[in-house]
Amino acid sequence: MNLKLTRPLAIFDLEATGINITQDRICEIAIIRVEPDGTETRYIKRVNPGIPIPPEVSEIHGITDEDVKNESSFKELAAEISAFIEGADLVGYNSNKFDIPMLAEEFLRAEFPIDLSARKFVDVQNIFHKMEQRTLVAAYRFYCEKELDQAHSAMHDTEATWEVLKAQLDRYKDLNNDIDFLCEFSRANANKVLDFAGRIAENDKGQAIYNFGKHKGKTLRQVAKEEPGYYGWMLDADFPLYTKQVLREQMEKIKAENAKYKERKEEEMQNKLEALKNKFK
Repeated sequence: MNLKLTRPLAIFDLEATGINITQDRICEIAIIRVEPDGTETRYIKRVNPGIPIPPEVSEIHGITDEDVKNESSFKELAAEISAFIEGADLVGYNSNKFDIPMLAEEFLRAEFPIDLSARKFVDVQNIFHKMEQRTLVAAYRFYCEKELDQAHSAMHDTEATWEVLKAQLDRYKDLNNDIDFLCEFSRANANKVLDFAGRIAENDKGQAIYNFGKHKGKTLRQVAKEEPGYYGWMLDADFPLYTKQVLREQMEKIKAENAKYKERKEEEMQNKLEALKNKFK
């Protein structure tokens, strides 16, 4: 089944030096851009991560330090990658947990301005796990009746992810052929995630909350009152740059709301005092 699109879709996969979003780096990126009319264009680049690729990781995806030593850095590729995914919603396999947070982190490290927050994100793995509970290799075999012989090659994984998503739409009639629906359905968290890595979320009242640790479920405003140092601890700790950026933005928003509230209360008090003065003139 062909997906109904109202704007472009970018199906992508990353290979990296490891799985730590804050410390590891991208060493290969592959993207299939699909236009609403069905036209597909492809982009694949090896990336010099600027740090060594551990041998055990090279054994998984087949990319070595030698393979990328003469390739461009992500910072050098950021503009063309951004242009390729411009205006597109994003699809991947385990992308909500890894690929999207990693991509956002690399853009921030490169100091390249890009806003991914307005995009829709479809995680094919989450759809698969909700429906069948399997891996990408098994998903490809199950949905497409093919063997994924070159798993962990970025473009092969990207091609497989795209085929699996279309096959899922064919198989499950209760999956709406709509990116908004698929974005919601493929979300692993009950709450809307604000920072990609899932540390900051939004509750059903639209309030920013911590989505992990001892303060999970509490609003940022509440924790700021109960434990003011928690905010500073997060900024100094090993959290993704994008998580810290979202945290700062949310805290600035809270400060601005508090300032407005204080200003309104002071204005109300001033009006009351003026009313009393006028009463006894």
